[in-house]
Amino acid sequence: MNRKQLIIIVVVGLVLGGIGLYLNKEKSSSFQRGERAAGEKLLGNFPINDVTQITVRQHTNEVNLVKADGWTVRERDGYPANEEDIVAFARKLWDLKPAQSQRIGESQLGRLELLANDKAGTNAGTLVELKGKDGKPIKSVILGKKSMRESGDSSFGGGGWPNGRWLYLPDKAGTAYLVSETFNEIEPKPEHWLKKELFKVEKLKTVSVTHTNATNSWKLYREMENGELKLADAREGEKLDTGKSSSAGYVLSSPNFVDVASLQAKPEQTGLDNPTVAKLETFDGFNYTVKIGKKTPEDNYYLSMNVSADFPKERTPGKDEKPEDKEKLDKEFKEKTSKLEEKLKQEKVFEKWTYLVSKWTVDALLKDRKDLLIAEKKEEPKTEVKPAPAVPPVPTSLTNKPASTATASEPKKEEKPGEKP
Repeated sequence: MNRKQLIIIVVVGLVLGGIGLYLNKEKSSSFQRGERAAGEKLLGNFPINDVTQITVRQHTNEVNLVKADGWTVRERDGYPANEEDIVAFARKLWDLKPAQSQRIGESQLGRLELLANDKAGTNAGTLVELKGKDGKPIKSVILGKKSMRESGDSSFGGGGWPNGRWLYLPDKAGTAYLVSETFNEIEPKPEHWLKKELFKVEKLKTVSVTHTNATNSWKLYREMENGELKLADAREGEKLDTGKSSSAGYVLSSPNFVDVASLQAKPEQTGLDNPTVAKLETFDGFNYTVKIGKKTPEDNYYLSMNVSADFPKERTPGKDEKPEDKEKLDKEFKEKTSKLEEKLKQEKVFEKWTYLVSKWTVDALLKDRKDLLIAEKKEEPKTEVKPAPAVPPVPTSLTNKPASTATASEPKKEEKPGEKP
């Protein structure tokens, strides 16, 4: 290697080293603000208790959560929202701290899915606005692309899992922030925010179903709690199949729903103008009338409910009840009655709404009468066995002819002495 080549190599090395130093400096400066602000709240100390509305929007999808006596979902006619989820989300935003920050131009927002307009396509973020009583935003934030951590395990096909998310604050333009929260649960779908608790049928005593076709109707009952279900008014030849009917014993004991229908929906739209009707009675004195309407393309059913109850007003003392036991038993009776009355009050609220429930929720009530019975065994048709054709008898003259008999034309041979026959 000559002197000239050596000089060229040295110069190239210095240039490359300078470029690397510059890029590292730029990278450090782009994140240094995040490092400095790591202990500060990203949204500042905004008045979280003044938030009375939260809007979540992405593209044309939007949900508005409104606080009145409690949190409700505007897009579902003010149906109660899951307050725990809303409060937890607002608290996360209030406590949010940046792990990193990066300077970013407006043209680069799409790369981190931080655009908040309808034309952003797949680069659109989720805009969240926290509003006060006047409807004006107190704080706004755009939830963008999730940060992924590599699994490093090739046996599972590589990939990774989210460990954070990029955020953008419209009032702090020019900077994107990376936080440790993923906000997986935040979606601009009204049904996602509904309070999913529903009425519960407990201690079932009887269940009867009236189908639009009367021949498919049926009624089951049990004589004691947790007892075996029996078929009421069984017809001749009918026998209940306990394997097929067992699901009816705990139907609607822990129901859930997918969505609620609009209060403006007409019965002919939901199929509740000609429903399948189920009546359920419990050992605690509750009576439920459940109507099941049409099935949707998503395999869900429209459902409405009415509930009433008849509780004993007084306790009947036992025959040999001791005076010292009366006070204790009276107290227990009063507490139980109070709980049942509270349950009735809470469940009466559900009468106002029409719900969309999954097929498995009402599947036991959709069965026809024949689906609950042991199938009749059909007798196989008997095959007629025809007797084999008779074989004509063989003439005796052919079967019993004596061996020594000679024909008429054949003279009898005389035997000579000493000659063997």
